Amino acid sequence: MFGQILSFDELKQESFIIENILWDVEPRDLMEPRHKVTEAGTQIRGQIKGYVFYIDTMEEPPRLFLMRHTAMDFGETAAKIEEMPQELLIEAVEENKDKSYFKMYPINSRIKEWLKKEFNLP
Repeated sequence: MFGQILSFDELKQESFIIENILWDVEPRDLMEPRHKVTEAGTQIRGQIKGYVFYIDTMEEPPRLFLMRHTAMDFGETAAKIEEMPQELLIEAVEENKDKSYFKMYPINSRIKEWLKKEFNLP
C-alpha cells in the first residue's frame, strides 16, 4: 500500500494513521487465530483493524515500527521510528520479555506516553 516506509516526521503528518492507532494491541494479538475451538465451543476473535506499534529485536539495536493491520488480517510495516530513545526500547523489551512473539515486543506505558506527546495527543 505505502510503497515506502514512513519516517517519524512523515508519520506525524498523517492524521488518519494517528487517529487509528490501536494503543493496547500487542503483536501476539495480531497472530491469534480468528476461530478457536475450546471446551466452551468456538470462540471468534474480534476484528483488528488499524495501526499497531511494536518493537523489533531481529537485529541490534531494538527498533520501533508501526504496522498497518487490516480487517482481512493483512499486515505491513507503515513506519520506522528512528527517534525513539534506545533506553526506552530496551526498558520495554525487558519489561515485556514474557510477551515476545517472533522477536517482536509490545510497547510499554513510557513509550506510549513519549509517542502521544510527540503526536500532541492527550
